Amino acid sequence: MSPIVTLTLNPAIDQTVILDALEPGTVHRAQAVRSHAGGKGVNVACCLADWGLPVTATGILGTDNAAPFTQVFAEKGIADRFVRIPGETRTNLKLLDRRTGDTTDINLPGLAVTADALGAARAALLDHAAGDAWVVLAGSLPGALPLETYAELAARLKARGARVVVDASGPPLAAALAAGPEALPFAVKPNRQELEEWAGRALPTPADVHSAARRLHGLGIPVVVVSLGAEGALFLTRAGAVQAQPPAIAVASTVGAGDALVAGLVAALEAGLDPDGTARLAVAFAAGKLTQAGASLPPRATVQALMQAVRTRTLA
Repeated sequence: MSPIVTLTLNPAIDQTVILDALEPGTVHRAQAVRSHAGGKGVNVACCLADWGLPVTATGILGTDNAAPFTQVFAEKGIADRFVRIPGETRTNLKLLDRRTGDTTDINLPGLAVTADALGAARAALLDHAAGDAWVVLAGSLPGALPLETYAELAARLKARGARVVVDASGPPLAAALAAGPEALPFAVKPNRQELEEWAGRALPTPADVHSAARRLHGLGIPVVVVSLGAEGALFLTRAGAVQAQPPAIAVASTVGAGDALVAGLVAALEAGLDPDGTARLAVAFAAGKLTQAGASLPPRATVQALMQAVRTRTLA
């Protein structure tokens, strides 16, 4: 089995406030509050561990409130290789409207990460990403870091034989996609908005999304997955293209669903599944996570049942 490593340079404690209905400009009484150690790479690692895969989590944490992360890593058996620096890891607020099921995110600034801290995190990442490892570079970057950070890391990782999966947005994603062939990731997972930003135009139809994804694939990225929310996801690989639609489920929380999709993609790639199986497993991870609070999967048998219920269509 290939090593699996995730990197989260801007982790967060996700505090979800549950409201009967979100009405801007009014006073609300919260029905409940939940807190979870999060950040995209942390969420990916949690889902992979729930599936039963060994995974190492790296990145940068503040020492003042690292306990929730330490606890979840211990509970899930995730190898903790995070670098600790002085300060507090940020807290992100997520306002869940029970009436609509929508979540409003308020993401706070992250730690002030120095070049030395980034160097220590880079060393920890490279130390655990030998050979044919799967490495997930996920989430936003702390403001002090260069926008080319993911591109630089991808180049180093590819030179070591690792297969890099990037799940980011904005300028860091643009820089990763604009890098030369030596730094292009093995897989990327933009959502529709992120793909539109890269394409420079709106993508209102499935055909538009497919066309833009093919352009991205044509850069030399072997796997392109476009997450489309309730519409499922589009998967492009060298072996073909598949559109996958999740089954109807009762949604407990949308937080981390895209991260679960990435985890399912990595699990499928590690297992060597064909395009249809890859699409089914990745979407089943996302659907299963929607039924859970926090970055967790339901039992393996539930995910497998969801996998069989995913509707897929092969695209030309």
